[in-house]
Amino acid sequence: MPRQRTLRNKISCVGVGLHSGKKVLLELKPSDVDGGIIFLRTDLPAAPKIHATAANVTATVRATTLEENGAKVFTIEHLMSALNACRIDNCEIEISAEEPPVLGGNSIDFFRMIQSAGVVEQSAERKVIALDKIYRVDDDDGKRFVMALPYDGFRVSFVSVNPHPLIGIQYADFEITEDIYEREIAPARTIAYEKEIDALRSMGLGLGGTIENVIVYNDDGWLNELNYPDELVRHKILDVIGDMRLAGIFNCHIVAAASGHALNTRLAKNIYAHALSIRN
Repeated sequence: MPRQRTLRNKISCVGVGLHSGKKVLLELKPSDVDGGIIFLRTDLPAAPKIHATAANVTATVRATTLEENGAKVFTIEHLMSALNACRIDNCEIEISAEEPPVLGGNSIDFFRMIQSAGVVEQSAERKVIALDKIYRVDDDDGKRFVMALPYDGFRVSFVSVNPHPLIGIQYADFEITEDIYEREIAPARTIAYEKEIDALRSMGLGLGGTIENVIVYNDDGWLNELNYPDELVRHKILDVIGDMRLAGIFNCHIVAAASGHALNTRLAKNIYAHALSIRN
């Protein structure tokens, strides 16, 4: 069995939140065996802890939100994606606001932070979740779904369906290793339709988004250069990897059709509940 992993050294960065637009200091620190992934809101009295588990998901509008001990963090999926790709079991995340920095609008900077800090194996074996069946969740109209199949490895297959003729149907399938993740997934940025930006900002969302960290399209084309022709579906895979880390670390093949944070985290909750039932 593989052993648990944490960071060798602490590492930090400063930026602004994608939705809040607030300046934030983020510090990733090594953690003890069985510590899990924990956010600490250093801007609040007593720095309340928020465990990055599916049970603490409370909202999924344009991002994944966690709440515990009277505090919350949101838009955690890009950071969680990098931690999952690097198979980090234990890490303390000190954060000085309610949202991690957007940085490049993807996970490549978080991934490189982890690589720069270094990774060490710990004394205890990893608690790998063994799937006992196929887990699947569908939306109410049956047009979207995400499922996890037992699999010897970690793989994600995703089909994205967008009615805009510029995007249309995109499909990607990757075996998730650190090398493939860094090269093919981590640089894929979040996306926005230009006509929706004003509405999002009126809702207090997207306040930290810029042409540097978001790929933007309108009816005439893209407003910035793409990192990949199918950057949208690759970012969707990035999000799935982050949301599913909230269930723990497990080998699986994720298959998704037009899924988003709501379906992803519902699936994560189901698998997390299964893992708890086994341990208890």
